[in-house]
Amino acid sequence: MSAIDAKADRNTPILLLKTRSTPNDGYEEQFSAQKDGLGFEPIFVPVLEHRSLEKGLNIVRDLLQNKQIHKGNDARYGGLVFTSQRAVEAFAKLVDEGNGEESWPYLQDVPIYTVGPATSRALRSIPQTPALNIFGSETGNGEALAYYMLDHYNKWYEDRKGSPPLLFLVGEQRRDIIPKTLMDPALADRKIQVDELVVYGTGIMESFEQDFAARLQETKNKGNRWVIVFSPTGCEAMLRALDLLDEIGKARPRPETKGAKTYIATIGPTTRDFLKREFDFEPDVCAKKPSPEGVEEGIARFLKEDSKHIQK
Repeated sequence: MSAIDAKADRNTPILLLKTRSTPNDGYEEQFSAQKDGLGFEPIFVPVLEHRSLEKGLNIVRDLLQNKQIHKGNDARYGGLVFTSQRAVEAFAKLVDEGNGEESWPYLQDVPIYTVGPATSRALRSIPQTPALNIFGSETGNGEALAYYMLDHYNKWYEDRKGSPPLLFLVGEQRRDIIPKTLMDPALADRKIQVDELVVYGTGIMESFEQDFAARLQETKNKGNRWVIVFSPTGCEAMLRALDLLDEIGKARPRPETKGAKTYIATIGPTTRDFLKREFDFEPDVCAKKPSPEGVEEGIARFLKEDSKHIQK
């Protein structure tokens, strides 16, 4: 066994129940690095199947080609909003098309808003010259981003009587907190029109439970392992594959073992609460921030507070 193989063999498997983001995945980068003697082996197990929706993408393509997203008074939209990496990936393909016969250099003139470091990283990786103006990644959630935009976007267009509409690229399933906040009639002159455009659809992968069971089998002799859950979708299949559901669909007590254990972490309270409400299942960790750093901090805190869980 080579030194590299031996090092990988000592790493704790961390099963990420998500599709690997392209071109870079923040969770893969975060958990591939050795820190304080603690190493992980990231393993992706896709739960959701994403499909581009050509109807929405064709509308965005036409807007770009007709220069309807820029700072000019004749533009239809004065900025863009993203809260999903999948929407960014769909947009990136269209921008890439512009590196051929067409080009969209005027995108440098509009603010592009995003929530969270992962989506921001995905946007920054788009090879656009000049670089895109990206704002809001530090806000952390949709509501905070909406209030940030109220100030920032209105100031961006303070020389006009009313800011131009924003284009919000979304998936079929999304929360409406951003449009509701920005278009609240009580805001009067500060109100911002937000048009949502669906550019991708999402559904659970038929093969998820089988794929997850296969990854569990492959890692069963590698010591302790972690499973990171990103959304309520697929939770039942996950618990079933771990043999943690009883005959009425509620969580059975986890077996007390002296050997290797499987720990469950969620990226936030929404998924944690879903597991508790629907299955009476309490995950080991709930990240305080829905980010790679937040998940790793939660795991590190768990291991520090419960040193008995660290395999000697």
